[in-house]
Parts: sequence; C-alpha cells; structure tokens
Amino acid sequence: MSERNDPSTGGLDTYIEAAAGLLAIPLDPAWIGAIGSNLAVLRAAAAHVAEFSLPDEAEAAPVYEA
Repeated sequence: MSERNDPSTGGLDTYIEAAAGLLAIPLDPAWIGAIGSNLAVLRAAAAHVAEFSLPDEAEAAPVYEA
C-alpha cells in the first residue's frame, strides 16, 4: 500500500476520489497527486491554526454588515 493511500497517513487519494464522486465532479486520475498535495498543505496550515490557543476572555471578531 502506498503512503498516499495508507489510512494512518490520511488516505488522501481515497478521500479525493470519494469527495469527487459525492459532488459529481469529473476527476482525471492525473489530478489526484496535485489535489492531494494541496490538501496536505491546507491540513498543515489548519493544524497551525488549531494549535494556537486563545484565552477564555477572547471574543470573536464583530460582523459588519452593509
């Protein structure tokens, strides 16, 4: 089993194929590597955000509406 399909490493190829099928998006198999690379970068960025702890007294940013 390749690392890209190994469930312990995230199984991005399987996820990409399943998501494309659920959304009825035509998926050229040649795109899977690039999509997987993009998702890996996004997952790493999200991990940095999730690791940043905020104090309990932090408030959400206000929402401005026009």
